[in-house]
Amino acid sequence: MTFAANQGDHANVYLKEAAMETVNAVENLSTDEQLALLWVIYQALGSSITSVPPGPARLFLTGGLLLQIKQMSQFEQLQVMRELVIGVDNPITRQYGMFSEKTKLVFWSQLFEWMGTGEVIALPNGYKLSPASEKIFKQIASLDFSEQIAVLRKMVINMGIDPLAN
Repeated sequence: MTFAANQGDHANVYLKEAAMETVNAVENLSTDEQLALLWVIYQALGSSITSVPPGPARLFLTGGLLLQIKQMSQFEQLQVMRELVIGVDNPITRQYGMFSEKTKLVFWSQLFEWMGTGEVIALPNGYKLSPASEKIFKQIASLDFSEQIAVLRKMVINMGIDPLAN
């Protein structure tokens, strides 16, 4: 499966029906399956996730929270990731919830870089997606690049708690 790259702005991509169905299917996965799928998508898309490199402001905004997670035990790191996915209301998920969508992508991108280097808990070696997750990954792979990014953004936007929403 290849992910075709394109240099356009993907910030306001309207989700087509196939992409929206994919997002809905992701939301029906278990928490750990969503995290694993996000990791596999990140590996497939790599540096194409953000159309522009993260600026110092975004790195500053995410830096404190990322460092806090990095300094936790692996058990606590995994717990925080799970809490972000399911929307547990705590200081970390509220801080994350205040990030813009691009900042949320920068956050996950850095977290996944650290997962790759072993600085943050990663999937076990040889981990295989569940059949349901694999099916969704194939659906995402079949979308055009802008839709792939839109699905990824929708996944990370929905995480955490927006303390200003109430």
